[in-house]
Amino acid sequence: MAPSATAENASSEGCKPKHIEDRLFINGEFAPSISGKKFDVFNPATEKLAASVYEAGAEDVDAAVKAAKEAFPAWSALSAAERGGYLNKLADAIEKHIDEIGYLEAISMGKPYVGDFFSLISVQILRYFASKALDVSGDSSLNSTNMVNMTFRQPFGVCGAIIPWNGPLLMLINKVGPALATGNTLVLKSSEKSPLSALVVGRLAQEIDLPKGVLNILSGYGRPCGEAIAKHMEIRKVSFTGSVTAGRAVKKAAAESNLKNVTLELGGKSPLIVFDDADLAKAVPAAAFSILANSGQACIASSRVYVHNDIADRFLEAMKSAMLQMGVSGDPLVAGTRRGPQADKIQFDRVMSYLNYARENGLDIPIGGSREGETGYYVQPTIIANAPEDSNVMREEIFGPVVCVNTFTDEHEVLNRANDTEYGLYASLFTKDISRALRVAKALEAGAVGVNCTSPTMAIDLPFGGWKQSGDGRELSKYATDYWTELKSVLISL
Repeated sequence: MAPSATAENASSEGCKPKHIEDRLFINGEFAPSISGKKFDVFNPATEKLAASVYEAGAEDVDAAVKAAKEAFPAWSALSAAERGGYLNKLADAIEKHIDEIGYLEAISMGKPYVGDFFSLISVQILRYFASKALDVSGDSSLNSTNMVNMTFRQPFGVCGAIIPWNGPLLMLINKVGPALATGNTLVLKSSEKSPLSALVVGRLAQEIDLPKGVLNILSGYGRPCGEAIAKHMEIRKVSFTGSVTAGRAVKKAAAESNLKNVTLELGGKSPLIVFDDADLAKAVPAAAFSILANSGQACIASSRVYVHNDIADRFLEAMKSAMLQMGVSGDPLVAGTRRGPQADKIQFDRVMSYLNYARENGLDIPIGGSREGETGYYVQPTIIANAPEDSNVMREEIFGPVVCVNTFTDEHEVLNRANDTEYGLYASLFTKDISRALRVAKALEAGAVGVNCTSPTMAIDLPFGGWKQSGDGRELSKYATDYWTELKSVLISL
């Protein structure tokens, strides 16, 4: 059952901040927005007010860009080792305050904070990019007669970043790490659903004496704040993570302004194929965890599962048990809670609309399908079985603890069904046949493919991003810095 609105636990008291920052972080200082407007953030577990935060507008974006532009010459002139040193200091500071950050994410978007995987890996990613600052380099060529030619990789200058609400710290680090390591300065907008932890990073940037203006953090809505970033004539590159609809708007705004460089990490409808020789002892818990992690609010969640007909009954029974066992919900502030609520009422209503659609269309729902509890935006772990391939639940990203399980008999057929989507972020398969594994991994249209594992399995040193409408560009790995630098050819006649 979902926790009551008055649930409290001593385990959260040690990380509860004495003061929740509500101002914008511009030029190394906190200040109210120029308009003085605020917006409210509600705790999705209790539906009570968590904080009121100053809302950034276009004029605040202008101020942040001005600060970033003034900071760029000195920041980009630092050695890679010096920039990496600042990032390592920031990683150390974040690690020391990981419980405070987790607490704020729990009360703003409902993510359980104790031992949270996403927060812990964020620190590792920042340290990784601190080291990658030294690897940003070009190439040389002696192939032209009487010439020595080379390429430089240089920062864009002032960059923008717009991050989503479902993994606030992780998404922030995925932008801040490579942007600053490569010598850019950054104006970052957090999500209006979960702005609190980003402001802690601003405070920690102050504490480590990060040069003023290098990192600016704005709390605000897509309009006007995000739109102002995407349209700003002095921002040369913007990186966005979020929905396909919003990503398309960012790219359009960039095209209609100064044709700034755009990278996108967007949605997914990730398929998982379970072949008849799969180890169900591994496949079932992996499938259940993938859709339940972060309450299903993950673009890489395995939301479409295709199971070979010969093992379908066994898989479904085991999946029902695993979903019920892993999907126990609770107060995100209590140690041991595995699953929190949906991030807010908008997300809750969105998930419930798909469950209503499933019921209205007579789809088989072996478990779940309803709201959980009376307080908080909790949704029951849900399986929808044998939904038509053209149904909304199979075609659209639900972003909740809802998985569709269908059956197949033929490899070629199931690959066609798995690839029949405009998304292409993550795909998975389980089989003991190595030839089949490689054949299917090659055929799946996705930026990442898990073999005998599924999301959220990732590696910091491998690129992350999508095919088709799931994205444009890559994060993580040595490739990420390529998307934060301009490439220049230098030709020298001897």
